[in-house]
Parts: sequence; C-alpha cells; structure tokens
Amino acid sequence: MRSPLLSPRWIGLHLLVVLAVTVCSAGTYWQSVRAIEPDRDVITNPAEDLADATPVDDLIEPGAYMHPGLFANTAVEATGTYDADAQLLVPRVEDGVRGFDVIVPLVTDDDVALTVNRGWTEDGADVPDAPGGEVTVTGWLLPPDSAPDGIIPVDTPDGQVERIAASVLVNEWDYRLYEGYVALPEDDPATASLTPVPPPEPPTEITVNWRSLSYAVQWAMFGVSAIAFWIIRMRRDVREARSQRERASETEEERGQAVGAGS
Repeated sequence: MRSPLLSPRWIGLHLLVVLAVTVCSAGTYWQSVRAIEPDRDVITNPAEDLADATPVDDLIEPGAYMHPGLFANTAVEATGTYDADAQLLVPRVEDGVRGFDVIVPLVTDDDVALTVNRGWTEDGADVPDAPGGEVTVTGWLLPPDSAPDGIIPVDTPDGQVERIAASVLVNEWDYRLYEGYVALPEDDPATASLTPVPPPEPPTEITVNWRSLSYAVQWAMFGVSAIAFWIIRMRRDVREARSQRERASETEEERGQAVGAGS
C-alpha cells in the first residue's frame, strides 16, 4: 500500500515545511550576525583596504540604519559632485588644539548625498574649496558621531554643527543622507592643506545587541516549531493509516471465516 506521506496533500506540506525552515534559518543567521559585533583583533593595512574599496551602496542605503560593528573602518568608494556651498565646520580638539573638521556633502544621486570629512583645520576661516566636477572618492566609512549625554540642543554659529550625524545634518542639508560618513586619506585632492582624519583603530571587544539576539532566538523557535509540527503530523497520519490497514485486514479475515463457515 502506498505511503500516506506521498499523497499530494503531504507533498505540499513537505515543501511548505522546507520553505518555512529555510526562511527561519536565514532569519536566525541574519539576526545572529547583527546581534554580535565581529571581533576585529586583526588590524588590516589601510592602504591595502583602499585599493579594494567597496561601493558604499553595497553596504548601506540612504536613510537606513548603519551597524557600526559591521562597517566601521571599511574602505568604501562613491562617485558624485561636492556641494561646496553646503560645506560645514564641526568643532573638534586635535592633540589639545581646538579646531574644526571640514565636512561637505558628496551628491551621488538626485537628492541623495554622502557626508565626507575632508580633514581637520585649526583655522576655520581659511579652508580651501572642494574640487569641482564629478569625482570618485575612496575613504573609510565611519559611524555617525554619538551623543553620549543624550540629545542636547546646542547653539552653534552659522556654518557649524555640533557633530557629524545624519540626524543633525538633515536640518542643514536638503538631501537624503547615508547615516555614516567617509574620512578621506591624505592623498585625496579634497584634503588639500587640511590634516586628514586617521582611520580609527578597529574595536577588539565583542558587543551584544540583545534585541537582535532575541529576534534570532524567535526565528530559531519558529523553525523548530515547524519541524516539530511536521514530525507530529507525520507520526499521527502514519499511525492512523496503519490502524486503518489493520482494521481492514481484520474485517477481511472475518469475512473469510464467515464464508468458510457458511460452506
């Protein structure tokens, strides 16, 4: 007798379970990666990184969340034109000297821009212009500057902002912004007479994102539940089919005995 697990209904259920387990496995893996920031004990050569720069659109999208542990210090490239009129200064102390980071939007598409840190200067009044025309820049993708004391309104002079973060810059620039920004190497024409911002030392500690970890556990539980449901249903249907065969066999046997007794 043909197995009940090969019926059209069961074949469809098998395929559905395989699909559910595949989706749950992918969700578990994705959230697990987001939950634990990679341990960057190995510090790569920045120059070699720039030679293999990744297009920024392959890592993040305008307005999307940027996971700092995954992309910090990654070498990226982007093509666009500088909006020199939108250039801003960000106060920062370098080696005990007060000065400014010079940032400018690199317009990469219609109403989309990538924040570029051209470098540091002690005198914010004498900053050379950014290169004109279309340019391709390579640099290190950095996460937005954090506000460790929370978001506190700060009065800054015109032409300045308190930190490099899309949440701040959206009030200054009429573009959709990538959440991170790019620090340029010293040989980029846009740095000119500015002091380039060195790439940050990669973090070596592991930080757990508990929310993503809880999502990973939920995805895993969904996958296990699908497998458990599949096994329970198979065992039940096989058991029912076996019982039906046994009852049918007993009935056939009783009929045979009745026919024999009638003869």
